[in-house]
Amino acid sequence: MIRKILIANRGEIASRIIRTCKKLGILTVAVHSEADSDSPFVGLADEAYLLGGPRVQESYLNVNKILEIAKETGADAIHPGYGFLSENADFARSCEEAGLIFIGPKPEIIQQMGNKVEARKKMEQAGLPLVPGFSRPLIDSAEAAAVAEKIGYPVMLKAAAGGGGIGMQAVANEDELTKAFEGNQKRAQLFFGNGDMFIEKLIEKPRHIEIQVLADSFGNAVYLWERECSVQRRHQKVVEEAPSSFLDEETRNRMGMAAVKAVKSIGYSNAGTLEFLVDADKNFYFLEMNTRLQVEHPVTEEITGLDLVEQQIKIASGNKLDFTQSEIKQDGHSIEVRIYAEDPKTFYPAPGRITTMELPEGEGIRHELAVHGTSVVSHFYDPMIAKLVVSGDSRDKAIERLREALACYKIEGIKTNLPLLMEIISHEAFSQGDTTTDFIAKYIQKLTV
Repeated sequence: MIRKILIANRGEIASRIIRTCKKLGILTVAVHSEADSDSPFVGLADEAYLLGGPRVQESYLNVNKILEIAKETGADAIHPGYGFLSENADFARSCEEAGLIFIGPKPEIIQQMGNKVEARKKMEQAGLPLVPGFSRPLIDSAEAAAVAEKIGYPVMLKAAAGGGGIGMQAVANEDELTKAFEGNQKRAQLFFGNGDMFIEKLIEKPRHIEIQVLADSFGNAVYLWERECSVQRRHQKVVEEAPSSFLDEETRNRMGMAAVKAVKSIGYSNAGTLEFLVDADKNFYFLEMNTRLQVEHPVTEEITGLDLVEQQIKIASGNKLDFTQSEIKQDGHSIEVRIYAEDPKTFYPAPGRITTMELPEGEGIRHELAVHGTSVVSHFYDPMIAKLVVSGDSRDKAIERLREALACYKIEGIKTNLPLLMEIISHEAFSQGDTTTDFIAKYIQKLTV
């Protein structure tokens, strides 16, 4: 079993990993930037070390410094969390070369699935249904226009690498595509070091539903039901829930078994998520695979009773899964909202110092906090303050508890998206489960998303 883990991340996910390590009796090493010296995760770890300045290149992306600290502290494993280096195949390979266990899949799998064009090819070979598109990088905008004409507008222009909606744009005609191609290509090159672009048919008003999988290195794999992440703005998830109110049991099981077949076909090991678009007729299409822990993993934990970080550590330690598919139970309903330091109308980040923070408490309420009551939310990083996870024995009960919790949530000193979250959760369409990916544009803020 792993004895000591360096956590190559920050904020709420670092605190989340530390919590499980404490439960398992595993020592933890936190690494942090100058800007994060006073962050909660730094004090929670058994040891904490400064990486460098506030910019990510000086700190959380400083691979050499991270590996140096891991060796000096006697850590035998590194947990990358999500974001930063979590899906960086070179980092995973560097950990292996340094004699450290990377808590995630093998570098070659990260590399394959991190490129959306290659991932499409692999999943097509595994028999997963794909959104109609072009499974190789496009040469230029002229070729993009020719492909779009063949599959039919509207289409979705996408960057082959990265995620978070960067380099991704829906276009309705050739003029829009020509204008969008170069700009998105440049953004992809800037953010991911890879400007390759490809095109898929735009599935209009779909559900965004993902399947959580666990796989060990002995060929065993299971799915932990689904999460619906359809309430988004600018391709970024805002509300996530499990299970989906839209899927029937037959579709749910077909998606789950398809995901398990896919991960087995590529020799995947550890936790991973396959994301799908699901149309109004419950046809599902592979979108992408995330080879890491997801931001929204707590809702899966709440309905299954499983600790996904614990499972990651056990798998990375060389253990077999100690349960089968039939032993995984689904109990109740869970909803997660992401609380950000941002203007609730424009979505622009609103960094600053929190002066007051009061959290709701009660049955079925779980907090994942990146800050404390007087924290400074830095402009150097993603402005997530916390995740609020609320569960109940039914979707209606979970929604009721979430409304009550949001009404009692108090943050002063900075702007937050709490008003937006309350507006979403209180909308009749949300209560009825009418949560396609255009939910915010359709019901909440037609002019600003």
